Parts: sequence; C-alpha cells; structure tokens
Amino acid sequence: MAAAALAAAALGVVPGARAEAATGTLPLGDADLTEVRTSRTLAEGVTLTRIERGSEPALADQINTTTRGPWVVNVLTIEPSQARGHLRATYGPDLGQVEKTSDLVRASGALAGVNASFFTFTASRLHPGDPVGLGLFGGQLLSEPTRDAAEVNFVVDANSNRALTGKLTWSGSVRNRQTEASLPLEFINHPPVVPAGCATLTDQTQCTLPGDVAEFSPEFAAATPSGAGVEVVLDRLGCVVRTSTTRGTTLTAGQTSLQATGRDTVALLDVVEQGCVSTTSTLTDQDGEELPVRPGLFGVNGRYPLTADGQIVVPAGSGSFFARNPRTIAGTTRDGKIVLATIDGRQTTSVGTTMDETAAVAQALGMFDAVNLDGGGSTAMAVEGALVNRPSGSTERAVGDALVYVDGPYRSGS
Repeated sequence: MAAAALAAAALGVVPGARAEAATGTLPLGDADLTEVRTSRTLAEGVTLTRIERGSEPALADQINTTTRGPWVVNVLTIEPSQARGHLRATYGPDLGQVEKTSDLVRASGALAGVNASFFTFTASRLHPGDPVGLGLFGGQLLSEPTRDAAEVNFVVDANSNRALTGKLTWSGSVRNRQTEASLPLEFINHPPVVPAGCATLTDQTQCTLPGDVAEFSPEFAAATPSGAGVEVVLDRLGCVVRTSTTRGTTLTAGQTSLQATGRDTVALLDVVEQGCVSTTSTLTDQDGEELPVRPGLFGVNGRYPLTADGQIVVPAGSGSFFARNPRTIAGTTRDGKIVLATIDGRQTTSVGTTMDETAAVAQALGMFDAVNLDGGGSTAMAVEGALVNRPSGSTERAVGDALVYVDGPYRSGS
C-alpha cells in the first residue's frame, strides 16, 4: 500500500469507499452443511459473532481432509464511526516475556482481544516473547520488521481506529555527532548473534567476522541480553554513560544501550568515541515511502497477506504451515470496519483451515484487506478476560502480544 493510501486509511475512510456486508455462508466444506450464526453486541459499535459450520464431529484421522467440518469461527467487528473505544496492541510486563491472551485482555482493562504477532517462543528460553518482526506500541518502535518476504503487518491508529495492512521495512543507524562516524543498526530489542567462528572468543574485538549491532530499551526486559561482545549505555540525550566489554546490564528510564558482536564491536566503539550519538529509525512501506511513527500508532506482525483490495492474494505453499491449523486473522472491510477473527482447529469439534481456506473465510467475512496473524496453539480470543474460543492445546498458550479493544478513548501513555 502506497504511503498516500496508508495516510488516507489512517486518517479516514478512503474516498469512494462503500459498505459491503458479508453475505451467505462460509466457503468451507460441502455446500449442504448447516451453519449457525449467533451475534451479540459487546459495546456500542462492537459485535461478537460466533459461526458454527457443520454439525457432526470429525473423525480424528480425517481432521486434515474432511469436507464435512465442523468449523468454529469467532468474529469481533469494530465500527469506528460508532465505537467509543480504541484498538491497540499490548504486551506483558516486558517485551521479552509471554502472557496469555486472556491475561493481556484483563491487564489492559480491555473488553476483548486476540493474540497477534509471531514471537520467538521456544527458540529463546530467556526472551520467548521477543516479536519476530514488527512491534509498534503507542508510537514506540520496539521491534523492527524482518527482511522475511512473508512478513506482513497490521497497523492501527488508536486515535481514530483506522487500520491498514502492508509490508513494512525498516532502516536504522547510529552516528557520532562530533566525528560524523556512523554504523548501521540491524536490530531493535533483539539479541545480537556472536559469529560461529568467534564463539570461543571472550574478547569480541579480536573477531574478524561480521557480527550484529542492536539497540535496546528498558521495555525489552529487566536486563539486556548477556554474553560476549560490547555494550554502550546512553542517556536520554544519546551521550555515553558507560561502556563494557561484555554484554548484559540494567537500563533505567530514559536510557538505551547499543550492543555489538564480532568485528562490529570495534566499529561501535569507534562510533561512540568522544561522546554523544544520534540514532535514526525509519519505517517505510513497500513502495519505499516513509510511514511516520506518531503517538497512538500500534503495529504487529503476521505471515502472508490473505486478501488485498478485496481479492484473495495468499500465495501457494506446502507443508504444515499451509495445512489446516487454528488461525487468527486481522483485517478491514472496504468501509473501514476492523475485523478480528479466530478459527479453532486441530480438534474434532473444529478442524481448522488451510491458508487457502483462511483467505476464503476472510473474504467471506467482508475483509477487503486481511493478514494471517500467529495461529496454531497461539490462536485465542478473549472477552472480558475469558476465552470465547477453544485453543488447540491442553491449556491456553502464553504469547508475545495481543490486539485488544479498550472501551474508552485512547490516551497517550496508557
């Protein structure tokens, strides 16, 4: 989506847009399946609809192949022109930890919410909640979008409840104000990797292999990631507070730190020498136009667009990710409504959807633009802190972040 279109979506309804209500039944399974829909108003402008398609439980060995279902879909619809509240993204006590979606809804004082971003999960014991991609919270970019072509983002302005989808990219750098020496940033709040060939070197400044440079803020965790490398702590003005030849420290409010591994350790020490630095951080859309980061802007990451301009655009694929799974979807209708949906899966009571089926559901629900958020065992929808869907695991999974609707106006810093 071009920057002009992004701005239009963020500020108001696109000129010429018209309302298009979803009609008919879901395009899942055989045409003769029964489908029951029940809806209730949660608040002014906010509706929860439960769709049950198919009436007989599936056989356990036919979950991935049956055309008889059943499917259970929960749909949260927000009408910005009527709603009193706002949609936002939220995470737990710090970015690196995980919390259940229902707990995030409850802690936010939210009316309802769904799980959102893909996150590090079991790949990191210390920081499982670290988003794998965009993490934008109240105008603070706490995690940069990845270079993965599959990543697609859902961004919402809590001041207006206008949402948009698109592939965002990021660039960042650190520059010495006196010497003009500069260095590209590679990560925001993501642990840098020590080059495999230098893993045994305690002193990373002796490494000749390229490493990583990452910026950290107090929101990441109680302490920054520890390990070999260098770390430079900066005050709120960007001036050096302390420098260490190992990584891992506690940051106070207003402080940030820069970590480096491999031969980038020497480059970082050179850049911060003699004082104060400036950091740049720029988000751009797929056309290379800048997306201004302002108070009230929130964004999460997904994998693959489902619909764009009303058309199904999900790519062809194979393997477990594209097979039937529980799914979480975020999107917007042509007239600007926000739709969040969960599809239960991997159960005889709801078999889940392939990526193709998920895109078809999104289109049938009227989503003009829609993205596939984290799914599988993460899929969860909660209303007033209680689950309304049935997660596929034995218990509700703790996740990195959530999209939540708070029934009241947005206030910066809330």
